[in-house]
Amino acid sequence: MKELLEKIKEALLSTLPVTGIVYLLALLPQVSLSGTELLTFTLSAVLLVVGLGLFTLGADLAMTPMGAYVGSGLSKQRKLGLLLAVCFVLGMLITIAEPDLKVLASYVSSVMDSTLLMLTVGMGVGLFTVVAILRIVFHRQLSQILMLFYTLLFALALILAADDKLALLPLAFDSGGVTTGPITVPFIMALCVGISGVLGDRHSQENSFGMVALCSIGPVAAVLALGIFSDGDLSYTVPDYAVSGDISGAFLGTAAEIAGEVAIALGLIVAFFLICQVTFLHLPKKRLKRIGIGVVFTYLGLVPFLTGVNVGFMPIGYQLGTQLSGLHPAALVVLSLVMGILVVLAEPAIHVLTEQVEEVTGGSISRRSMRIGLCLGVGAAIALSVVRIIFDFSLVYYIVPGYFLSLLLSLFVPPVYTAVAFDSGGVASGPMTSGFILPFAIGVCVCLQGADAVLQDAFGVVALVAMAPLITIQLMGFRAIASDHVQERRAMKRILDADDQQIINFM
Repeated sequence: MKELLEKIKEALLSTLPVTGIVYLLALLPQVSLSGTELLTFTLSAVLLVVGLGLFTLGADLAMTPMGAYVGSGLSKQRKLGLLLAVCFVLGMLITIAEPDLKVLASYVSSVMDSTLLMLTVGMGVGLFTVVAILRIVFHRQLSQILMLFYTLLFALALILAADDKLALLPLAFDSGGVTTGPITVPFIMALCVGISGVLGDRHSQENSFGMVALCSIGPVAAVLALGIFSDGDLSYTVPDYAVSGDISGAFLGTAAEIAGEVAIALGLIVAFFLICQVTFLHLPKKRLKRIGIGVVFTYLGLVPFLTGVNVGFMPIGYQLGTQLSGLHPAALVVLSLVMGILVVLAEPAIHVLTEQVEEVTGGSISRRSMRIGLCLGVGAAIALSVVRIIFDFSLVYYIVPGYFLSLLLSLFVPPVYTAVAFDSGGVASGPMTSGFILPFAIGVCVCLQGADAVLQDAFGVVALVAMAPLITIQLMGFRAIASDHVQERRAMKRILDADDQQIINFM
């Protein structure tokens, strides 16, 4: 209970800023929210706090240990084919069951078949999970692999543009962000840590990260390929974001639906873990009991958290977008910057990532510095997304120079910063981004550019949120290198400038 209360306190501090800014915006003359909408949002905020606290405790007790045990256990079998096959199936199944992906698929059901999109994205994640494992086994640098596959992505994007289907580009890059959600990230990251601990070389620290980064590439490539070979209508229909008058019915109905989805996603992980336990792990009952309690906490946390996002935050985000679109463009951009800085604090997987990074790096990359970098990066990304909506230009003008700069920085910073940065990109774009910021962007776009422009202008905000940490965290690494270099030069200068009287002879 002491740990749980501490986690809920952290969740309260993380969720209060984004909740507070919504209440402040409700006081503006441009914003008109009904009593039902404010009550629904308030109840959703409470669910977010409780859910986030339970989830983070569950991730510490169950998700992270399960991933680490399975990763190390599979690696100790020394059967590469078995390891690759299991990780492919696991990556595909968990992704298909990820609630964030279902949210995105529901957004674009008028453009693309939801089931086909989810299967395609799942296959992409499974394939690149195998690529991530092979990188660890054969000790390849992450920066080289990223350069190779991002070059492939841009080549596929050029083919898509030649077919006059460039409107699908934002959807493709958004799919890479939503697949690494709160269920997938803790398990996948810990799986990578476990595998690198057994199969990694002396660079196992940076090998402990990078799997989320590579898993985020797979969906983008898969959706781009799907877009190239598909032939359908690209006209977009805006979903219904109205708040239900029956508050209790809305919460109970959504909670029941999400409870089933989360049960399937967690059930796949637990079933897979139990198979590993019977075949080769053989963990003692005390550890299994602890993991079992953690799974219950994870489930009890995700259901209210995702219910609150879907029932309260999603419609309020859309309402704020439509009503605040009448502000001066500069004010709208600054407001988007502030919202982005605050929203990232409430992402559940961010807490898991920052704790694992601080632990694996021995504190050289602290949780505080990670959160500052992520807040600034995500805030800038959302502000730039609003700029794109206002001036109606393609996502290409952000994606190409942004990833070029990210890959260029990877040549100069320590590999661990590159791995952490690209993992952070996938983690930052979680349910709060897809469930609050994306509806906000859709609302702004509907009012400023019309519903027909939503697919091309509003979508892509998740992609920019995923890209921003790549730059900010690697800049932190570059700054650390530059600072060390300056200190070394100063120390050397003091030594060379020393006169003979400062040298003590002990002979």
